[in-house]
Amino acid sequence: MQEIKIGNYTISPNHKPFLIAEMSGNHNRSIDNALKIIDAAAKAGAHAIKLQTYTADTLTIDVSHGEFNITDSKSLWNGRNLYNLYEEAHTPWEWHKALFERAKEKEILIFSTPFDDTSVDFLEELGVPAYKVASFENNHLPLLRRIAKTGKPVIMSTGISTLADIEIAVRTLKENGCKELILLKCTSTYPATPENTNLLTIPHMAELFNCYVGLSDHTVGVGVSIASIALGARVIEKHFTINRSEGGVDSAFSMEPDEFKILVQETERAFLSLGKVSYGILEEEKKSLTFKRSIYVVEDMREGDLFTEKNIRIIRPGLGLSPKYFEQIIGKRIAKDAKRGTALTFDLI
Repeated sequence: MQEIKIGNYTISPNHKPFLIAEMSGNHNRSIDNALKIIDAAAKAGAHAIKLQTYTADTLTIDVSHGEFNITDSKSLWNGRNLYNLYEEAHTPWEWHKALFERAKEKEILIFSTPFDDTSVDFLEELGVPAYKVASFENNHLPLLRRIAKTGKPVIMSTGISTLADIEIAVRTLKENGCKELILLKCTSTYPATPENTNLLTIPHMAELFNCYVGLSDHTVGVGVSIASIALGARVIEKHFTINRSEGGVDSAFSMEPDEFKILVQETERAFLSLGKVSYGILEEEKKSLTFKRSIYVVEDMREGDLFTEKNIRIIRPGLGLSPKYFEQIIGKRIAKDAKRGTALTFDLI
């Protein structure tokens, strides 16, 4: 697979993970909060900040009965009406230019998830470097066609999707001009649990679709994201807020700046630790060789004395013969005088 460039960042197995801070609706309908979130994400080390570009009317209709109300007792949004929820959570389009300018000022990449053709057209005017497709939109084939035709890199989440659903979405993108695709393993529960994240899907999905696969992580904490790096994830998306206690539609499963900073540090550490298949003694380890065991004379010996388990032992440091020779040496004679604490070498036998 070829490297994928998004802005100044390169996505590949040989590059550090690309970390996306998802603002979503955590701005709480305040552009000042939205600007502060961008500032905080940049300071925490995020490589990109991601918006969502929609209005309540592009997602649903203003109806307040039946299936237009959320009635899942386990949902963060139980009892909410869809239209009202999206009206609260959306990022006003008139903010976008200011948010893009702030991101440029803070040297953090910015892009968005569009939810209909008009939002794609709008984002094209702003010059987005890539597009994100949400799990809930990956069956919206007309939208996928419109996004693909921009020719920009596409990052697509795969939550609430069968393998067949993902195949159809991938084929639709590729047949309409998408040449650079990154899939994100995603569990669309809020928050998700480690047990239902199934990270082993990442390398399997990468092989099936011959593309890079990352993680859209809705779990609490950094453990799941860090583990995903070992399985090949090079793109991580986490929801982001300045302070969970201030609320926000996604705040309960969003990371605060200090947590995101830890995510940046630990995913990079995990990436660096992968290295390559390696056996033998590293150059950096050689100074520690003295702390391994070897064979030493532990009693004063005179030339011709027999070696016994009493006068030689396997001890630290490791400057004598290897312990593997111990049994062979027992019963042989010493070639010359040696004091207690002498490292046993072949010329003494």
